[in-house]
Parts: sequence; structure tokens; C-alpha cells
Amino acid sequence: MVYEKEVVQNLYVCPECGHHRRIDARTRVEQLVDPGTFEEFAADLRSTDPLNFQDRIPYSDRLVQEQEKTGEQEAAVVGKAFIRGRGVVLGVMNPAFIMASMGAVVGEKITRAIERALEDNLPLVIITASGGARMQEGMISLVQMAKTAAALARLDDAGGLYIVVATDPTTAGVAASFASLGDVILAEPKSMIGFAGPRVIANTINAELPEGFQTAEFMLAHGFVDRIVPRADLRREIARIIDFCGK
Repeated sequence: MVYEKEVVQNLYVCPECGHHRRIDARTRVEQLVDPGTFEEFAADLRSTDPLNFQDRIPYSDRLVQEQEKTGEQEAAVVGKAFIRGRGVVLGVMNPAFIMASMGAVVGEKITRAIERALEDNLPLVIITASGGARMQEGMISLVQMAKTAAALARLDDAGGLYIVVATDPTTAGVAASFASLGDVILAEPKSMIGFAGPRVIANTINAELPEGFQTAEFMLAHGFVDRIVPRADLRREIARIIDFCGK
């Protein structure tokens, strides 16, 4: 038996089995940055309902529900901060907000973070955790894949450093865009990383899939992930990479 207090004190990681719980964006920021150094920007951006989309409830009502539930306006938080004394631009996705799906606002926030890193000549660190593109925004959500990738190309051309930390889950449109374009890609243990879900893939190609093929460990073995880093070691590892790269 493990007490909840122990799990919280251990950064929401089970001290017995090492299971990394999903955490919201503000908790992630608090764990990762030097105390009192996070300066958020683009906090005023709000999603609209361009398609007047409705499933069980209208998308506009769903947004209000998610905002009230999480206390956040959207599924990403971006800002400047210090990690062990190293200045960075930080983007964090919030799986508590519509599973951190990427619509126009998430895409815009990530793009602004990339552009700020370019303008201020700072390393860019993005913590990914997403179910993919936001279906309620249709093609507008898919455009964010190209938009973020194009911004990262400009950062790369300027010699900027981009570090991805893939957490559970990093999937679909996010995995196929900015989550896979890092100069260094780290992942938390046992994180799900992939495009479509395993059942969808199995039914599409009618083939048996390798055991654990969408885990961070499988991705490490096949060269997609550079290193698996437990949550408690992320601050140190990010700082080490920044120093190594001379940023």
C-alpha cells in the first residue's frame, strides 16, 4: 500500500513501482523551473467555435466546462523561466484540458514560444502530452501541425536548441509534428508515444503488433527517443543538455 501523500511528495510518481502519473501544466511548471522564475505569456488567447461543432454538447459549452474544471483557458501554458539557472522558453501541454488536444490556440501558443526562443536566443523546452489534433476544430486544428513545424524550421536555421520531453501520452498530430522535431527528445518512463492507437493500427493493417511498440522504451530501442529520464531527474538532465550544447 502506498499513501497518496507519498506519491505527491515523490512528484506524482509511485515510490513502489515507479509509475509516472499524468500531471497538469501548472504542476509540471512548479516541478521543473526554479522557484518564482516562470513568466507566462500569451495567456489571454481563447478558443472560438469556428465550425459550430456539436457532439454530445456544443463545443462552446465544452470549452467553458473545461475552463471551469481546470482553471485554465486552454490546453497549453507557455512562458520564460530558469531551469537550474539556465534561461529557457518553456511550453507545457495540459492533459487535463480536453486531453491536451491541439486546436488553433494550442498551435498559436506553441508557435509563439518557438518565436520567442528565436527572438531571445534561448533554448526551447516543450513538454508534450496530447491526444492529438482537436477534432472540434477540423482542418483548422490540422493546420497547426504545419504551422508549428515551419516555426521550428526557422529556429533550426538560426541554430537554436529545441528539447522535447515526451510524456504520457504523446500521440497523433502532436507526435507527428513538433513532438518529433526536437534536437534532443527525452521521454518519461513507460510513456505512450505514437500516432494512431494500437487497436486502430491493428485493424487497419490486419497484423499483430510487437509487444509495447508504443512505449518510450520501444521508441528508445528504435532510435526515436534519445533518452528516458525519470521525472525526478528532468531538471538536471535538461540543464546538462543546455550546457553541453553551449546554449
